[in-house]
Amino acid sequence: MEYGFGAHDFSSSGVFEVESKCCPGFVYRKTVWLGTTELSREEFRSFIETLAGKYHGNTYHLISKNCNHFTDDVCKNLTGKPIPGWVNRLARVGSVFDCLLPESVQVSPVGRVPTLRPVTDDDLDSVSSSGSDEGDEDKNLLPAPSTDLDPVDVPLKLAKDLL
Repeated sequence: MEYGFGAHDFSSSGVFEVESKCCPGFVYRKTVWLGTTELSREEFRSFIETLAGKYHGNTYHLISKNCNHFTDDVCKNLTGKPIPGWVNRLARVGSVFDCLLPESVQVSPVGRVPTLRPVTDDDLDSVSSSGSDEGDEDKNLLPAPSTDLDPVDVPLKLAKDLL
């Protein structure tokens, strides 16, 4: 079974259980080995039920409390290790550039500097291109830019000039 966290409008848990690699609305991409746990099935079920109490559907937030935050919490508790830094990189970048996001997904009011978590070695490893981990090239979700494109010089225009 696979466990996830998703949004809904209620104060009940947003944690759900589905058949592995078959989550409705999502396309399975790849499996990432995260470790093992010594918990029995009953202990694991109890752990998930307890954790589900911290992840209510109406608290889901694309930047500050998403499905990857849930997965990171699960991994830290079960294996003692976090998820790879590249998994939730977009949310971390979004929290740094919070003021550029639409108000509906901003973590903090505009003008307030967001509280950032400390950068870890895993974060630095995830942006390094010299890593030797097997499958590092799969960590990049976007293909490398084509080198046969030439830059185009376009004069900058202010938004007020376009109106």
